[in-house]
Amino acid sequence: MAAFAQEQLDALVNSMYREGFLDEQFQQIRALDEGGSPDFLVELLGLFCADADRMLNEVTVVLNQPIVDYKKVDAYFHQLKGSSASVGAHSFNLTCMLVRDSCDKNDKEGNIFLMQLLGGIEPGQTEVL
Repeated sequence: MAAFAQEQLDALVNSMYREGFLDEQFQQIRALDEGGSPDFLVELLGLFCADADRMLNEVTVVLNQPIVDYKKVDAYFHQLKGSSASVGAHSFNLTCMLVRDSCDKNDKEGNIFLMQLLGGIEPGQTEVL
């Protein structure tokens, strides 16, 4: 049973790697996981997801202000960009770069669209809740 689950996990990771969701950094972390603590990767990804969720919620609050502080949004996404690069979340990292570019342009609609891509808000929303 455990071998089957491992095969499924390997297939999923390989698919995500081929599709560009993950990069070589993730593969390197996964290799570290195989030689060390059995829960290293799970803990690392859990921390990344918790931090990303917290920061996306904080960005939501900032984007809901009548006057958006794009420097604050940019700072959050600077952190998210670094975190996502550290865990090998390639497509998340690329989206963070696009959000930072939107911040440079004071583009609230662009930020909302990109937040939808990251799962920070629901698709079709015209404002951040």
